[in-house]
Amino acid sequence: MKENEIAVITEFPRKVKEIENTFIPLAEGIQLAARIWLPDDADKDPVPAILEFLPYRKRDGTSERDAVNHPYVAGHGYACVRVDMRGAGDSEGILDDEYLKIEQDNALEVLEWVTAQSWCSGKTGMIGISWGGFNGLQIAACRPPSLKAIVTIASTDDRYADDIHYMGGVMINDAMSWGGTMFAFNSRPPDPAIVGEGWDELWKARLEANDPWSMKWLSHQTRDAFWQHGSVCENYEDIQCAVYAVGGWADGYSNAVPRMLEGLSCPKKGLVGPWAHKYPNFALPGPRIGFLQEILRWWDYWLKDIDTGIMEESQYRVWMQDSAPPATHYQIRSGRWVAEPSWPSEHIRWEKSYLRHKRLTEHAGEAEQIPIHTPQTMGARQGEWCGHGLDPDLPADQREDDGCSVIFETDPLTETIEILGAPVLTLQLSSNQPNAFIVARLNDVAPDGASTRVTFGVLNLTHRNSHEFPEPMLSGENYQIRLQLNDVAQVFPVGHRIRIALSNTLWPLFWPSPDSVTLMLNTKGSHLELPVRSPRESDQDLRPFDRPESSKPQAAEQLEPPTYKRLVERDDVLGESRLTVVADSGMLRLTKLGWEYGSVSRQNYSIRDDEPNSGQIDLHWTMRFRRPDADLNVRTETRSGLTSTPTHFHFTAEMEVFEHGEKTYSKTWAKSFVRKLN
Repeated sequence: MKENEIAVITEFPRKVKEIENTFIPLAEGIQLAARIWLPDDADKDPVPAILEFLPYRKRDGTSERDAVNHPYVAGHGYACVRVDMRGAGDSEGILDDEYLKIEQDNALEVLEWVTAQSWCSGKTGMIGISWGGFNGLQIAACRPPSLKAIVTIASTDDRYADDIHYMGGVMINDAMSWGGTMFAFNSRPPDPAIVGEGWDELWKARLEANDPWSMKWLSHQTRDAFWQHGSVCENYEDIQCAVYAVGGWADGYSNAVPRMLEGLSCPKKGLVGPWAHKYPNFALPGPRIGFLQEILRWWDYWLKDIDTGIMEESQYRVWMQDSAPPATHYQIRSGRWVAEPSWPSEHIRWEKSYLRHKRLTEHAGEAEQIPIHTPQTMGARQGEWCGHGLDPDLPADQREDDGCSVIFETDPLTETIEILGAPVLTLQLSSNQPNAFIVARLNDVAPDGASTRVTFGVLNLTHRNSHEFPEPMLSGENYQIRLQLNDVAQVFPVGHRIRIALSNTLWPLFWPSPDSVTLMLNTKGSHLELPVRSPRESDQDLRPFDRPESSKPQAAEQLEPPTYKRLVERDDVLGESRLTVVADSGMLRLTKLGWEYGSVSRQNYSIRDDEPNSGQIDLHWTMRFRRPDADLNVRTETRSGLTSTPTHFHFTAEMEVFEHGEKTYSKTWAKSFVRKLN
């Protein structure tokens, strides 16, 4: 069997039956649609239940993933309950935003319903990636009595400081693209085959309520109560059940794993691989692992009282990445598994290097004043904030952007250095504008000059003391800034250089500062601290992960093929850089269900040299759905855009609905938001 190849398993210890749809009633009178896989004899021999609670539509949005994961776990003696949240898929109600209290309250009711079923043993767990990982933590903090353990994948404990909307107090442009995604998703119709004759009324109610969520997020530019709700880092003690936190270095959500290991007092484990934003049994970059076997060891221990040995193993296990040439896509990221018995680890030592004469050196030098004024167009090859691994969305060679930055680097290494943790920069900075940000990239530079981005960080300098209460920079005043980069595990081999690249722009990852900024770096007192970890013999004794396995994929016919385009363009006449990303899923037909669906996402980003308020984001989604046996043929078109002035963000959006090619609904939005030191 080849590395990364997934073995399809069709025979399990217990025969699985699928309840393709059932409705779970809530006290307020609405119903949530659920798909359930469980042993066919569970009524006589009850089993623990695993809940996955999502807005992404079990009918089509996650059906491919559900088919390869849930029957596998069910076949080993569990009931896997996949529920569409209110206002999503074939569930009733309206979905107004992410992670609302009503979402958590509904999940608590679902867990009560599950435990009341004859096939449930009374013990439950939750699993989920991204949104499902978030709400697993949030619901665990509510302490439902049946919930004994969760698996949270690619999630966060801090919705403001470490999520898709803001990073270091700087607006991530993914806040717009993600908002555009949910704007499109919320325009989708339910399936008449499940909902029945009232499907169009339910759909119309959703369309009427589909205000773009980006407007809410632009209304909350600091870490206020809006973001504090659902951020379990506010009080880690709320969580008492066991937590298995999983992430990937190529994902946007790896930092929360070590942070939760440090903050949580409940039973806990952490795992970070080389993966992007996918389940580790089918994620890229590889190597993939037997993640379903791993979580069965977890569930067996916590839900069946079987001592699988999983809690006797190291608390924190990570993929130590070897040095690799820069590439926008990797099938396999070479490296090895290493582990720490607990985190933070006593085996990590901090090594300090000083910023001096464009070098990183062991000793501080004389003070230098170095201006940082980078082009607004810098950053088009930085990849996505949150990579998915299936398309070329990772950072490209950093040499072009390094050339636009202020860089400091070591001499060629005479000894291999391995790091595990979050590098930290201490910088002495002043600014000629009250509002500015600083970006730092930590790169691995090969002898031939190729520069691979290892990790990065950003800080809105008005947030230097607090994300809740930003303060403007005073012109010319020097500030000591602490900038923590994203956690990582990385090998720097002999002959390579470690490079820090500093900039005050990075488009299109981040929206620019309101005005053109020049920062002044004082090298005296500015330094880099690296979390160095030496190899240990115990790493060779780690229990190997099993090969990846899955249950049988869903039955589907590809009616139109998928395509992907990522294009960077430069217009020297206008002095403008443009990024275009087009992801066409093609058209798929679920052969057993007769449901046909597909989508096209088009993202356009542009900005001009030295004009921070020339930045533009234009997003366009097309969603298509057909059910020939019910005469359903629907297309929705959603568009959203963002521009700015020094004082305001300007947001626009449009939604159009077509049935059998005829427009039947449309709505537009235009709203401005005061920039609050952002």
